[in-house]
Order: sequence, then structure tokens, then C-alpha cells
Amino acid sequence: MNHAVFQFREPKNEPVNSYAPGTPERSLLQEELERQYNEVIEIAPIIGGKEIKTGKMGKVVMPTEHKHVLANYHQVTEKEVKMAIEAAMTAKKQWENTPWVERCSVMMRVAELLSKKYRYLINAATMLGQGKSPFQAEIDAPCEAIDFLRFNAYYASKIYAQQPMSDNTTINRMEYRPLEGFVYAISPFNFTAIACNLNISPVLMGNVTLWKPATTAILSNYYLMKIFKEAGIPDGVINFLPGSGAVISQVIFASPDFAGVHFTGSTSTFNNFWKTIGENIANYKTYPKIVGETGGKDFIFAHSSADMKALAVAMLRGAFEYQGQKCSAASRAYIPKSLWDNTLYEIKTMMKTVKTGDVRDFSNYVNAVIDEKAFQSIVQYVERAKASPDAEIVLGGNYDKTTGYYIEPTIILAKKPDYETLSLELFGPVLTVYVYEDEQYSETLRLCDQTSPYALTGSIFANDRYAVIEAFETLKFAAGNFYINDKPTGAVVGNQPFGGARASGTNDKAGSELNLYRWVSPRCIKETLLPPTDYRYPFLEPETK
Repeated sequence: MNHAVFQFREPKNEPVNSYAPGTPERSLLQEELERQYNEVIEIAPIIGGKEIKTGKMGKVVMPTEHKHVLANYHQVTEKEVKMAIEAAMTAKKQWENTPWVERCSVMMRVAELLSKKYRYLINAATMLGQGKSPFQAEIDAPCEAIDFLRFNAYYASKIYAQQPMSDNTTINRMEYRPLEGFVYAISPFNFTAIACNLNISPVLMGNVTLWKPATTAILSNYYLMKIFKEAGIPDGVINFLPGSGAVISQVIFASPDFAGVHFTGSTSTFNNFWKTIGENIANYKTYPKIVGETGGKDFIFAHSSADMKALAVAMLRGAFEYQGQKCSAASRAYIPKSLWDNTLYEIKTMMKTVKTGDVRDFSNYVNAVIDEKAFQSIVQYVERAKASPDAEIVLGGNYDKTTGYYIEPTIILAKKPDYETLSLELFGPVLTVYVYEDEQYSETLRLCDQTSPYALTGSIFANDRYAVIEAFETLKFAAGNFYINDKPTGAVVGNQPFGGARASGTNDKAGSELNLYRWVSPRCIKETLLPPTDYRYPFLEPETK
């Protein structure tokens, strides 16, 4: 038995490769892209460490070239989901009794495998399967995932070290137990790192997971699962279940051993989960932990004192990087009339140099949206804006799905403050702008706060500090991550813990110890050193004269 008290020290963030021309990482990534592009792999569910081929097949295709197949995958049925629950519960006892330092050590090995051995594999799979540019894939698939793994080990050190006071008569201890059951992890298509963290956060704290990956991210997620296994995460601790969310969820939410859900996805799906869990609450052994990061209608708000060029760059980057398919992407902007014409001119000038196309061509800044469903959903709003007297397309507005699901970066100028795309989440390369009179800054701040049900990210651009302070206070509950003179995207683990409230989720801050607290069930232990041997208290004694 190890009698040392060990702590993982605070790490540094994983360095981000530039992939600039002439760099070694550029050629290595291009080689891996070519290799993966020219092969079709078979993906199967992984349950209890074993690949289970169901014969119920689906295809993984490239968003930028939707006729090109990257993989064929087997989908789970109810039978395999039940098998996964059994495998998870079998693996649970030994894993939860594994010393926390050993669990953290496995996570640190996952991080090193991603950093060194599998960096280009996971990067290329994210690019091809999820339509990301080399930089967008780099900051996600290796870097943010690595940061989650290393910082979570550090945060776990802090949590396990937190103990209550004791005096000379007692010894008080706090034990941070895992949840009593399994955790259901449902990951989105847009960040490989999120898929990693949705599993790793609960698993690090001694839990086991059933993982439902997004259908459009199965390639990178499958490789990630294989890396987990190579790093030493025991069989059955994480179970990889590609397939229908409805089929998987029905079985999981009916299980008495369901103890928590870790989710990133749409607000409507999360709301349905919450309702189903409530309806089944009497069937569970414990009250499940419900943790979710959902939608957003993230804003950029400019004051008349803003640096116009910095504002234009933030709008372009914030709205159009990764085709606006980030929970934090800027999708609405409030711009003072005095700045609007010049800001739009700057954006249009920059957009003349922006190229769109396949991820394998590193000169393309914009790639394709994820699939046909997303394409059609976004296009309908663009077409409605073209036909509406209350809106005007001032940039872009074109689209083409002949080869891939391409939508041109688009700016809608809303002529009314309640125009639909100022409140609804589109999740694509579409930014809606509302231009306000300069003297109506305070009123428009309140309008921004009240227009959308979401509260994920937002930013203020101003050089007038009093204007910044006013925005900071008025928009206090409008964003869980608030940026001053910066775009509302790009939260870094350990620097800006991420999450929002209102219709944007439970705000449990991925990338901080706050999230890890959700995956433990504390037990306080009190040991009395000399227990009393007489029931009577001093107040019972008779008074003496």
C-alpha cells in the first residue's frame, strides 16, 4: 500500500501547432489525411472491451465530400445497450475501489498518447469526419482534450485534499465516493474534446459510463475509444455505443442503475431527458445527477467607443470559424449606427480573401456544415430572410450541396429587434446584426438580455470603461462566459471554465473542479476518540445551594 500523499501539480496548456507552410507538423498531418481518406474502416460498438458487430449498418461520410465514405459502422440495438449496462456495473466495483492517483495516472497517459503518438490520427479524423480546418481541429481534438485530461487530474487532487476540521476529541474525514450506478454520456459532433471530457470527468472520479457518440463524429470518437483502451482504462469502464439516441436512451432511462447524465447537445433534447428522468424517478436507486450544456444564441455587443477593426475581426472569426458550428459561436450582434457602415466594409474586405472548400486544402478558411439536416435547416432561415421585409442579406446568402454541404458565410441585417434569427439558434455560418442608435446603448443592452432564452457566451466591445461596466452589469445573467473586447468563442481549459445557464444548460463549468464535484457523492466520517459512557448531560445535574 502506498502511504504517500501525492498531488498532481497545476499543468500548462498543451501548445497549439500552427501547421504553417514548411513546418514538420503540416506534412505529417497531410500524410495522415491522405491515409485516412484512402481507406474505409469498419467500426463496431465496444462493450466490456469487446467489439460487437450487430450487422445493423450506417455510413460515415465527409461533410465536404458527402459521397466519400470514411467508415461503415455497426449500430447497437436494445440488446447491446442492456449488455453495456451489465458490463459497466460489473466493471464498476473494481474501478471505484482503484486509488484515485491510479485513475488519474491512466488519464495522464491518455493525454500523452494524444499529444505524441496519436496527435495526427485524431486530428485528421476530426477534420475529415467533422469538417474542421487544421487549426480548428488542432485546438479541439488533441489540445483541448489533453487539457481536460491533465487539468482534471490536478482538480481531482484539490478535491480529494479538501477535508473538514477536527479537534482533539474527534477525527473528521470526507470521502468522495462515485455515484451509485452508471453515467450516460451523450456527446455532440462539433468537438472531439467534449466527447473525451463527457466520459473522462465521471470516470476519473470512479464512475463508469455508457457513451452515445454523435453519428456524425463516430470516426474520431472510435479512435478516441481505442486510445482510452490502450492507455489502460479497464474494459467496461467506458462502453462505446454508436446508434439511435432514441433506442439507447429508452433502455438507459428505464434502468434502476441509471445515476447521472453528462450531455452536450440541443436544448430540446435535454429538456426531454429531464422530463423522462422525472417520470421515472421512483424507479432509480438514487436521484440522478443531470448535467448538460445545451444551446446558445451568443452575442457581440459594440459600444460607439469600440475599436472598429477589432470588432470586425471578432465578428468574422466568432461567427464563421468552423462554419458557426460552436455552442459559443457569435450568431447575433448589436452594432451602433455610427460604426456599422465601416464595420461591414471591413468584414466585406476581409471576406474577399476567405476561401471555402475541402479540409484537405489548408488554404480554405471555411469548410462545410456537418450534414444534410443541418444544411436544410440553416438554408430555410437564409431564404426566409431574403423574402422578409424585416430583414436584408448584406453578405453571402448563397449555398451549394452538390459536392459537400457548403453555405456561404452570411450576415442578415435585422430591421426589427425581434426578428426570428436574433433569438433562434441556427448553428451555422449566419450572423444576424441589429443596428441601434448610439444614444440608445442602455436600452439596447436590456434588449440583448431579453431577446433570447439562452445564456451561454457573449462579448462587449468598448474602450469606454463606464460602458464596459454597464454592459457587465446589465448582461450579468445573459452569458456564463463573458468576454471584453474579444470574440465570444475559444474558452481554454484552466483559463475560462465553460458553461451557461437559462436555456443553455446547468452551468457546471467544464474545465474546472466544479464539473468534477457533480460526479461524486461525498460521505463524511466522524470518529470519536473517547466516546461518552454516561447518557446524562451537565444541565441535568441538580442545583446546589
